[in-house]
Amino acid sequence: MDHGITLFGSFTSSSSYKPMLYLALARVPFSFRTVNLKNGVQKLPDYLEVNRYGQVPALRHRGLTVVQSNVILDYLARTTGHFEPRAEQDRWRAREWLSWEADAITNVAKVRHYRRFRTVDPAVMAYFHPAAEAALGFVDRALEGRDWLVGDAPSIADIGCWGRMVFMAEGGFEIGNWPNLEAWSRRLKAMPGFALPYDLIPKKDTEVLPA
Repeated sequence: MDHGITLFGSFTSSSSYKPMLYLALARVPFSFRTVNLKNGVQKLPDYLEVNRYGQVPALRHRGLTVVQSNVILDYLARTTGHFEPRAEQDRWRAREWLSWEADAITNVAKVRHYRRFRTVDPAVMAYFHPAAEAALGFVDRALEGRDWLVGDAPSIADIGCWGRMVFMAEGGFEIGNWPNLEAWSRRLKAMPGFALPYDLIPKKDTEVLPA
C-alpha cells in the first residue's frame, strides 16, 4: 500500500492552495489529483467517497483521509514537523488563527467568488465586502511591528491566512491599502518553494517532487 501523501484539489481554489503551499514550502513530495469543480466532479460518487462534503481539498496519507483545508494544515504540521511553532502556547495560537480565518478571512474568498464566478444581488456583496475588509484590517494590525503572525518564524497560521486571501485582488481588494499585510506577503514570497496559485496548482493529475 502506498502511504505517500495524495492531495485532491482544484486549480481555482484557495482552499486547495493552502495545503499545496505548505507542501511546496516544506519541500515534501506528494501526488496531486485534480477535481474539476466546473464540471461538478466534486459531487460524483467516486469523489464523495473521498470527501463526503463534496468539496476540495482532501488529503490521503498513511491510510487516513483528512478534509477541510485548515484541518489538513494542522495534520501536516503535526506529521511533518514543518511550520509548527516551538512553544506550546504558540502552537495553540497558530490553530486559533486557523479557526478565526475560517470565520473571517473566508469573506475575502466569498467576495472574490461572487465577483468572478457567480452573479449575486448587490445586497449580498454589500454584506460580505465590509466583513472582508475588516478581516484584512485585523491581520494588518496584528502584523504591526512583527514579521509573522505567531512567534518569530512562519507557521501554519501564516500559510492558512495568506492562502485564503491570496486571491484578494480578484475580489477588488488592493493589498497596498494594508502596508503591514503587503510587507508580510513579500516575506512569504521570498521563501524557497513559494509560488502563487496559478503557478503552483496543476490543472491535471501529477506527481510533485520538490528539488
